[in-house]
Order: sequence, then C-alpha cells, then structure tokens
Amino acid sequence: AGLGDIGRHFPDSDPQYAGIDSRVLLRSTVEKVAARGWRVVNVDLTLIAQAPRLSPYVDTMRGNIAADLDVDTDAVNVKATTTEGLGFTGREEGIAALAVVLLDRVPAPA
Repeated sequence: AGLGDIGRHFPDSDPQYAGIDSRVLLRSTVEKVAARGWRVVNVDLTLIAQAPRLSPYVDTMRGNIAADLDVDTDAVNVKATTTEGLGFTGREEGIAALAVVLLDRVPAPA
C-alpha cells in the first residue's frame, strides 16, 4: 500500500506507543491500508524466539490476527521457530518476527 515502515506511523520515540498492545497497532494499520484502497488477502508470519516456546499459542494468535485483519483463520499462517541458540534470539535477548502480507486492490465503486 506504499505506507512506509512501522517507525513512520508508530515511532518508538513517541511515549504514547510505549507498552502499547500490538493488536491496537495492527488494527490501526489495517485502517490505514483500507483508506488507501487495499484489503488483506492473507498473511504468513514467522516468530523467532529461543524462549518462551510459542507453539502452544499459535492457534490463539492465528485467531486474534485473523479477527484484527478481518480475514478467515485459513488466511493466516503463524510459525514459531528458534535459531538453535545463535544470535540475539538464541541468547534470549529478544525475539524477532517476519511477516509477508498479500494485499488486493479494492475495486472502486461503480
């Protein structure tokens, strides 16, 4: 949708975003995308963390993300993996996430 990166819309220097629920940011992003004439078709997410083990939460995450994106749960894939002890995630200094989202242009009203 050409909206730029997350820091442009939710800068980490702005105190209003400190500790904010990521679902609030996701819903806001969906609104911004829709305002540009796009809709989410599907999403593929990879969560990278040595700890905690995220696999028990994957189904709940899929449901929450699907609800926030206004898509079926079948359109959301969430995978959890580790780096086998390598890097900052392997040292448990943080977690990482990768997302690929397919958008579709919403036809203009006739």
